[in-house]
Amino acid sequence: MKRWTLILASALLTLALAQASQVAALVDAGHFQEAYEMGLRLGTPEALALAAKGASFYALYEAKPEEKRAWFEKAEKAASQAIAKDPGYPEGYFERARALGRLSQYKGILEALSEGLAPRIRNDLERTLKLKPDHAGAMVALALWHFELVQKGWLVAATQGADGGKVEPLMKKAIELEPDGIIHRVEYAKVLAAWGKKEEARKQLEIALSLPARTAADRYDQERARQDLAKLK
Repeated sequence: MKRWTLILASALLTLALAQASQVAALVDAGHFQEAYEMGLRLGTPEALALAAKGASFYALYEAKPEEKRAWFEKAEKAASQAIAKDPGYPEGYFERARALGRLSQYKGILEALSEGLAPRIRNDLERTLKLKPDHAGAMVALALWHFELVQKGWLVAATQGADGGKVEPLMKKAIELEPDGIIHRVEYAKVLAAWGKKEEARKQLEIALSLPARTAADRYDQERARQDLAKLK
């Protein structure tokens, strides 16, 4: 009986992973809303995290301005459900941090600070890295967390524990881990441009445009790279 229970559990796990891969394929193909809906239906931690990713990408790349906040809220809810089902799954924390980070931009600094979003985002990113130390996306996001808060002024940075000295090391480590990550280059260029390092920013954007775009998000990010590069010239 125990043997058959193990066989059944293994079969169910294999099925769940296969279904999650279908959600991932939808995200990669740019079918973000369909990925969100399918991920919710499947309800596994992996599928829910991918649902959150789909919702965030839809909000970021395709949604109308008035729709964006609601879709980032959907992403946050799906990621929280993934965490509730598996507190040891790093992507749940990463996707919740992504959603909360974008929500904080739409809510504005005062509302975001009053709701305590900054420490929640940082905690989720640090949790991601504790569970998966080589998570390049979390490194970039944490670098941007420090960068954005430092940009708000010394008082905000001091009260939230942001440190501008951590930005570049995190960015460089992420790129070292995933040199073909287009979004990493684009975000690093954003930081460099804000610091007045235009030539270095231009180099990162040119590299981003030279890399193969394997997903719909990659193509959107390359379009952003083209726009950012044009602003530097």
